[in-house]
Amino acid sequence: MPSYTPPLRDMQFVLHEVVKVTDELKACPKHADVDVDTVNAVLEEAGKFAAEVLQPLNIQGDTIGCKLDQETHAVTTPPGFKQAYAKFIEGGWPALSCDPEFGGQGLPFALNQCLYEMLNSANQAWTMYPGLSHGAYEALHAHGTPEQQKMFLPKLVSGEWTGTMCLTEAHCGTDLGLLRTKAEPQADGTYRITGNKIFISAGEHDMADNIVHLVLARLPDAPQGSKGISLFLVPKFHVNADGSLGKRNDIFCAGLEHKMGIHGNATAQLVLDGAVGTLVGQPNKGLPAMFVMMNAARLGVGNQSLGLTEVAYQNALAYAKDRIQMRSLSGPKAKDKPADPIIVHPDVRKMLLTAKAYAEGGRALAVYCTMLLDKELYHPDEKVRKDSEELVALLTPVVKAFLTDNGHTATNACMQVFGGHGYIKEWGMEQFVRDNRINMIYEGTNTVQSLDLLGRKILANNGASLKKFGKLVAQLVEEEGVNEKMAEFINPIAYLGDQMTKFTTEIGFKAFQNPDEVGGAAVDYLRVLGHLVFGYFWARMAQVALREIDAGNQDPFYLGKLQTARFYFARLFPETASLMRTARAGVASLLDTDAALA
Repeated sequence: MPSYTPPLRDMQFVLHEVVKVTDELKACPKHADVDVDTVNAVLEEAGKFAAEVLQPLNIQGDTIGCKLDQETHAVTTPPGFKQAYAKFIEGGWPALSCDPEFGGQGLPFALNQCLYEMLNSANQAWTMYPGLSHGAYEALHAHGTPEQQKMFLPKLVSGEWTGTMCLTEAHCGTDLGLLRTKAEPQADGTYRITGNKIFISAGEHDMADNIVHLVLARLPDAPQGSKGISLFLVPKFHVNADGSLGKRNDIFCAGLEHKMGIHGNATAQLVLDGAVGTLVGQPNKGLPAMFVMMNAARLGVGNQSLGLTEVAYQNALAYAKDRIQMRSLSGPKAKDKPADPIIVHPDVRKMLLTAKAYAEGGRALAVYCTMLLDKELYHPDEKVRKDSEELVALLTPVVKAFLTDNGHTATNACMQVFGGHGYIKEWGMEQFVRDNRINMIYEGTNTVQSLDLLGRKILANNGASLKKFGKLVAQLVEEEGVNEKMAEFINPIAYLGDQMTKFTTEIGFKAFQNPDEVGGAAVDYLRVLGHLVFGYFWARMAQVALREIDAGNQDPFYLGKLQTARFYFARLFPETASLMRTARAGVASLLDTDAALA
């Protein structure tokens, strides 16, 4: 059975020594009083909940899964899930970063990010229940009417009620312009909503008293396509004026998907048969309102793979130190044993270090993005808010796609470390691989994220957002450019930073002549940018580590960080050269293939 130890030391390193979250947020009145001790105390308690309450339920939840009663349409979650959720509420964890006006604790998003990373490491399937609720909270907080906010937000904040996002239909996934669910206006200002939704994570369960569904549907006079979509709030149970629950709404679970992974989460097929809902935001403006939730979900999905990468690495590392197999090529290392621990073999170390580098690079990026979210919302300087918003928009598809692709690489590598035992269920490694696989697909496939990045976030504004991130890279290069000890980290990002402008311009010019060129280059382009972003953060982490070592700090943590940075730049970052070559290859080798695909 796998184990999990919350990576508190590395989280503290990223929060306090690299990103310096509490210092960065001092200018925000909302967070001016948050100090290092508070952050560390919250992290420690969050880690205990993840490791002691959630992690022991993970394999059992995967094995037993969720059960649907076809007669009552009720879903039962795996044993222990409901009790764990009650402890989650008791601890006040749903409210951590929520608005105090609605019962939240108002702590920085970066703390919530670290909480959810640990929850995902411990049990991704369980974590999706409160994770989706947080997205529903964000959407209603931004676009809900005062009445909706008063009635629903306090219960979502406390965790007493959970939330979902109901987008997908059987005939349309990402292309929401094709959806058919209908919303008929009623005389009392409500709407009767009819249609079928599929792939609704946490769509029905027994963990909370009510479920707040956010549903996309069409009004009778709505224009065709995505411009004719509205957003509706449809509760599982009607809510009376005094806040008590009324009768069951006409929305029910008709089936549960039989999935490759995340078996402990109820992925529901929902039927709406004239269910009563209320409009969120403006008519036919549902997508902008839903995008608040979708963008939160995309950052959350990246965090899911970050959590799985970390826990897979921890278990693979422990196994590699214990498992003996063959001798080192340079001679026996464990002379008192019949064979050496497999950690002496170079390729085993390569697999372990790949997972470690992707976990720690991903953690730095994720914390940075959540710090930007707080600045976007609460910084008193309008320019800082705007710059933060633009950087988050640029980096969101990178978090979603790059971290989940890396999670796929890392969990597979860690399973490989176990050899045949990794393929056996009892060790837990194959579950990490299966659970991670969905993260590359939902909330917009990683190809969609790549198209969004290159087409909308970069080419559509002539690279303005990319230049903002480029300035961060340039500042670091200028700061450390003459430091010989930093050369192995600075030179690669300086070179790639210069290359990105030419690379982007070249693809943009091709796309102007043939828009399909964007589709042919986008996935490779996103990975190139992902490595530039990771390279920037790994250089910053190396910078801190070198300063501590030069100052005489004997903590082996810093030497380990420096060695991981060297591995990343030597073994993973060079992927950018081949990616730029394939991105530049043009779309003809993909589209002029009718005979090949006949």
